[in-house]
Amino acid sequence: MSRSPDSHLVRPNPLLWIWYAFGGRLPARHREWVLHDVTSRTWVLRHVSRSLVQISPGLLFLLMPGPLWIRAMSVLGGVILALWYSLSYMEHTCEYRLHKHGYPIGTGRATREAAHAETRARKASRYDEIYRNG
Repeated sequence: MSRSPDSHLVRPNPLLWIWYAFGGRLPARHREWVLHDVTSRTWVLRHVSRSLVQISPGLLFLLMPGPLWIRAMSVLGGVILALWYSLSYMEHTCEYRLHKHGYPIGTGRATREAAHAETRARKASRYDEIYRNG
């Protein structure tokens, strides 16, 4: 799904972005930006950034009483577990974000695949040249 040349991405302000990072729906004027956010070349890094913002309130556990190493290890364990699940369901989460903003399920994957179709075709052709001559 490609954007029309006259469309422009309207980036959300920092407060709206935090709302979006926690799963909130942005106003319709940000719809194209959401598609860009979950399909750009850096979509995985963007997803990790949103995930880190979601788990950042857990850092407050460092303020609890007790030995620092226990508090730090507890927070570290929570961060690792949260990132594990976040990365495991990354594609589904991104598809749901798009669905919330009016795109059909599967738009994210189709857009990312279309962006890399030419490269994949070139690699497949090269593979066939090397290994399928016969």
